[in-house]
Amino acid sequence: MNIFGAMYDKTMQWSRHRFAVFWLCLVSFIEAIFFPVPPDVMLIPMSMSKPKDALKLAFYTALASVMGGMIGYGLGYYAFDFVQGYIIKLGYQPYWDTAISWFEKWGILVVFVAGFSPIPYKIFTIAAGVMLMVFLPFVATAFISRLARFVLVAKLAAWGGEKFAAKLRKSIELIGWSVVVLAVIAYLILR
Repeated sequence: MNIFGAMYDKTMQWSRHRFAVFWLCLVSFIEAIFFPVPPDVMLIPMSMSKPKDALKLAFYTALASVMGGMIGYGLGYYAFDFVQGYIIKLGYQPYWDTAISWFEKWGILVVFVAGFSPIPYKIFTIAAGVMLMVFLPFVATAFISRLARFVLVAKLAAWGGEKFAAKLRKSIELIGWSVVVLAVIAYLILR
């Protein structure tokens, strides 16, 4: 079955679309508030297909992410009672507890770490509002953190470029099915 190859081809096709930058920014913006898919999913193929634009794409992604993060901050600050139910329903409570304990221990430094953490970024943006972090330092730290992460991702993808994209395409079915098998095994072990 050539499922992953078809998805890979479609993703690479979308990465060259004339509105791809708009969609990248939109995904980055809403991911910082509620969307479960990180912008890396679009940033990587776009940086591989347009290596010369990688830094510009990373900048746009970071800027949109921080703007979304400001909305997340506002939700935490003004509407946490409303948001809290969704955190529980979506299974983010363990992440939430971790983020809050990190904020209590390390304060603003957590926002920098959040850019690289496996904990969804939206948890940190909302938690920053709940913890009443000072807004401008939050925004500045979030921008530095997100920009550092996205530059790293974009430059690594651009470094591989079209040659890496072609090599990856040859192995995508094996990689995709391996990830599925590992996920099933992890699920069976952890349940």
